[in-house]
Amino acid sequence: MIICVECDTRNYEGILFCEECGFPLTGMDITARKIKKTTKFSTENGLAVPHPTWGNTVLEDGGNVVMHFQADNVHVHLEQQTEVVLGRADGRTHTYPDLDLTPYGAIENGVSRMHAAIRRNEDALLLIDLGSANGTFVNGQKVAPKTPLILRDGDEVRLGRLVSHIYFE
Repeated sequence: MIICVECDTRNYEGILFCEECGFPLTGMDITARKIKKTTKFSTENGLAVPHPTWGNTVLEDGGNVVMHFQADNVHVHLEQQTEVVLGRADGRTHTYPDLDLTPYGAIENGVSRMHAAIRRNEDALLLIDLGSANGTFVNGQKVAPKTPLILRDGDEVRLGRLVSHIYFE
């Protein structure tokens, strides 16, 4: 375990940034600890409202999922099916993913024909890299192939070099 010098959170070996506060875990001396002031919460109706650093992982039953592609400023609503395969269509090889990302620059950005899948699992949304050639990344961290990863509302998902954000409605 690596203990973050910024917030004292325990992190697994090999993690580059603290999972709690995002502070770099490598190359820092214990004397680099910063003195932090108490976080001031905003108030609504006299009640403190915290500002979470990470999005919610709970996808309510019947909740919609939207992928926002930054480059084209396009929102794509994912169907409420159990699994949606993301990739690029190829008529020559008869490959047709559930969501064809070709209109959003899939070929130029290194998206595989069958790149990744988004799966609904009870009240969570999972991302699975399907063994893509150029990798799948969530918030800059590479996703291990064939290993489900829970997505949070607002996560950045990069397929090859194609960047999108996932939002829960």
